[in-house]
Amino acid sequence: MSIKKTIVDGVETFEAEIDGETIQWDRGLSYARHLQTETLLNSQIPVSDKPDEMLFIIMHQTMELWIKLAIHEATQAMEHIRADELGRAEKTLDRIATILRHMIHSWEVLATLSPHDFVTFRGFLRKASGFQSHQYRALEFCLGLKRADLVLVHNDDAEKRAQLEKVLHAPSLYDELLRLLARRDFDIPADKLERDFSQSYEPSDAIEDAWLAIYTNPGDDWDLYSLAEKVTAVEYYFQEWRFKHMKTVSRVIGHKTGTGGSSGVNYLVKALDLPFFPELWAMRTRMTAPKEGGNYADDGECPLGH
Repeated sequence: MSIKKTIVDGVETFEAEIDGETIQWDRGLSYARHLQTETLLNSQIPVSDKPDEMLFIIMHQTMELWIKLAIHEATQAMEHIRADELGRAEKTLDRIATILRHMIHSWEVLATLSPHDFVTFRGFLRKASGFQSHQYRALEFCLGLKRADLVLVHNDDAEKRAQLEKVLHAPSLYDELLRLLARRDFDIPADKLERDFSQSYEPSDAIEDAWLAIYTNPGDDWDLYSLAEKVTAVEYYFQEWRFKHMKTVSRVIGHKTGTGGSSGVNYLVKALDLPFFPELWAMRTRMTAPKEGGNYADDGECPLGH
C-alpha cells in the first residue's frame, strides 16, 4: 500500500487507496484535533477501582454535553424570537425536543446499573451530586424556572457562579415569548415584560387569556399557535426526562438520600410540579368543545348514517 504526498494550500496532504476508496488526510485539521478526542477520552477519571463507575461517569458526561447543546439551542431560539423569525425559532425548538428525547432514552443505559453495582462505588463519591450541575441549573433558568437560592451551591466556584448569575438575571425563553405576544398586540401586563427576571415567575390570568385566545382560534395567529406547540413540546419532553430520572434513581437506590444531601427520589418527585410555561398548560383546562351533531339515538342509526 502506497501513500501519495502533496502540498495543498501550503499543507502537507496524504492520499491512499483503502478498501477501494480514495482516502485523504493532511497535517492541518484532523478528526481528533477538531473533536479534541484525546482530551475527551482522557476525561474519565474514576475515584474507585470498581468497574461500574465507568458507566456512571460516561453516562453523566454525555448528559452534560447534551445539556450544553440544549442551552446553546435555547439561546439561538430566543434570538430568533426577538428578531420575529418564528420559523427559525421553531426549527431550533424542534432540535431541543429531539435532544431531550435522546436524553430520556439514555437513562435506560444507567438503569442497567443494579443497586449492588452502585453501592460498590457510591461511598467513594462522598458529597458529589448531580444537584451540583451548573449546566442543568442554567438550562432551567434559560427556559424560565428561576430559583435564585440554588446558585448558592456554586459559591465555591466564582466563574460558574458568575455564569449562572448572568442567566438568572436575563430574560428567559418564556419572557421572550411574552414580549412577542405584546408586540402582536396581546394584552400582556407591563410588570411581566419589565421585571426582576431573577425572581420566580408568577402566572397571570391575562397571559392565560392571551394563550387561550390563540388556541381557540389558531387560524387567526397560526404562527404563534404553532410556536406555542413547539415550546410546549420542549417542556413535555423535559418533564419526561425528569420523570425517567426519578424512576431510574428509584430503581438504583430506592428512597435513600442523595449523595449531596437532598431527599433523593422525593426531591425529584417535587421537581415534576415545577413548570416552565404555566399559562400554556393551564389554559388547556379552559378550552371547550362546541356541542355539535345529533343525539345519535333516533331510529338507532349510526352517527355516520351507515
